[in-house]
Formats: sequence, C-alpha cells, structure tokens
Amino acid sequence: MSENICPQCESELSWKDQGYFCDYCQQKVTKTAFCPDCSEQLEKLQACGSASYFCNHCNELKSKSRVKTVFNIVAD
Repeated sequence: MSENICPQCESELSWKDQGYFCDYCQQKVTKTAFCPDCSEQLEKLQACGSASYFCNHCNELKSKSRVKTVFNIVAD
C-alpha cells in the first residue's frame, strides 16, 4: 500500500511535473514534513540519492522514519 494518499479522496497520488498529483480530484498536492519532537516544519536535504530532514528549531537531523508528513491540496 502506498503512503502517498490524497487528503481529499484518499486515492493514491501520482508524480507529475515535479510534484504530487491526484488523478481522481485533478488537483496538485504538496507534501510537507514536520519534526516529531517539536512539530516545526522540516527542511529536506538531498545528497547522493538519499533524503534527510533537518529541524532548524531543534538544530539536528531527524530520522525519515520518525518524520510526520502531511499532504495538502494546492489552492489555485
């Protein structure tokens, strides 16, 4: 089962034009990561094919498995 689910219709999201897209709702969707410790928005760092998350509030890297991700419909 995919973990990239539309927040509106709960369909699986696809990847189009460098972002998530719900084919059923015909809407662009953003994915935002939040710190599991302080709930602040995280900065995504990508290097050498892997992704990490950094919390500017806690001033430390966060494990991808602990990060809370939220999907939101992009307003036109």
